Amino acid sequence: MEQTAIRVTQVSKIYKLYDTPSARLKDALGFSRKKNYREHQALKEINLEIKKGETIGIIGTNGSGKSTLLKIITGVIGPTSGEVEVKGRISALLELGAGFNMEYTGIENVHLQGAMMGFSREEIEQKMQAILSFADIGDFVNQPVKTYSSGMFMRLAFAVAINIDPEILIVDEALSVGDVFFQAKCYRKFEEFKALGKTILFVSHDLSSITKYCDRAVLLNRGVKVMEGTPKEAVDRFKMVLVEQEEAQRKENTSLWSPKNTGVKWRDSLSINPETLEYGDKKAEILDFAIVDKTGKISNVIEKGTKCTIKMKVLFHEAVAEPIFAFTLKNLMGIELTGTNTMLEDQIIEPKKKGDVQIISFTQEMKLQGGEYLLSLGCTGYEKETFQVHHRLYDVCSLNVISAKNTVGYFDMESTVEIE
Repeated sequence: MEQTAIRVTQVSKIYKLYDTPSARLKDALGFSRKKNYREHQALKEINLEIKKGETIGIIGTNGSGKSTLLKIITGVIGPTSGEVEVKGRISALLELGAGFNMEYTGIENVHLQGAMMGFSREEIEQKMQAILSFADIGDFVNQPVKTYSSGMFMRLAFAVAINIDPEILIVDEALSVGDVFFQAKCYRKFEEFKALGKTILFVSHDLSSITKYCDRAVLLNRGVKVMEGTPKEAVDRFKMVLVEQEEAQRKENTSLWSPKNTGVKWRDSLSINPETLEYGDKKAEILDFAIVDKTGKISNVIEKGTKCTIKMKVLFHEAVAEPIFAFTLKNLMGIELTGTNTMLEDQIIEPKKKGDVQIISFTQEMKLQGGEYLLSLGCTGYEKETFQVHHRLYDVCSLNVISAKNTVGYFDMESTVEIE
C-alpha cells in the first residue's frame, strides 16, 4: 500500500493588508475597534495528497499561491484554516540561502544548517565532503557567504539541502540562478532521489522541466487549485487559464488604450514592485506603462516565442529638445540581459514642449527563456551635448515568461537540427 508523504486538507491562507504601519500596529495591539485592513486570500481550501516517492510540480502565474503553499507545507508560515500532515524529514529551498548567516563562512553555514535540521556536529562532518564536492565552489567555502555570487550561494544551499539525507525535498524555483551544467547535476540528483523512493515537490516556471521530471502536476490560479493530473494535462490547462484570463479582461483593457482615458491606469493591471527605484530631474515624467501580450491584454505573463509590447506614456513638464525613451530587462540577480532605446533604434523624436504627452511602444518577439525578469523604464536626453536623466523607474515590475521548451542560457537561438 502506498504511503502518504504529504497531505494537505482544506488549507486556506488569508493575509491582512494594511495601508499604513500605524494601522498594523493598532490592530496588533487591539487599539482599533474598526477594521483597518483589507483581506487577501492567498489560498482557498486546497486539498492535496502526495505519495512517498512521487515528484510533484506546482505551476501557475505570479500570485497564484505556489510559494505560499510550499511555505505552509514546510511550516514556515501557518495556514489560516485547514491542516497539513507531513511524514518524513523535509529539506527545503524556498528562498535563495534562507537561514544562512551572511557573516559566517560557507563551512560554518553548513554546520548551522545541519544543526537546524537536528544533526550533530559529527554527523555533519561525515556529510561535509559530499556537500563540498557537490557545491564545487573551491576555497570560497572558507570565506563569508556575503562575498559569494548568487550562483555560488545557490550551489552551497542546494548541496546542503540534498546531502542531509532528506525524505522529502521541496524546491521553490531555486535552480533558476544556476548555470546549465549545475542544473543538469541537480536534475540527475532528482532522478537518484526518485530511484531511492524519496519525495520531491517543486515550483518552476520552466514548463519543460515540469513535463520531463514530474509524475503529476498541480495548477493553482488566484489561490484556487484548478486541477491536478499528468504534467502535460496541467501545462495544457495552464495555457487555457491564460486564454480565459485574456478573454475576461479584453474589453476592459481595450478601453485603456484611449489617450483621453484618465480614470484607469494601464499599470493597475500589472504586479508592481513596491520598492521601485525612481529618480531624475522630472523635466519629463513616466505617467503610465504597460506590458501587452499577443492578444492585446496587459499582463505580467508573456509566452515565449510570441509578440509583446512595452508601452510608456510620458508627460513633459518642461521643454526637452532631444528626448530618448528606453527599456531594459534584468534577471533576478540584477544583470541586464537586453533592452533598447529610441536612439539605438534610429527613431528621431521631435522636440517636446511643456505639456506634451508622448506614448511610446516597443514591440518584439519574446526570445527569453521561461522565468522571471525585471523591467526598467527611462526617459533621458541630451542638453547641449550633456546627457540628462529626466525620469527612470528601475525594476518597476516583473515580467514572467512561460515556456514549454528552454535551451541553454537566457536566450533561445531557435536552432534547427538535422541528423544525417
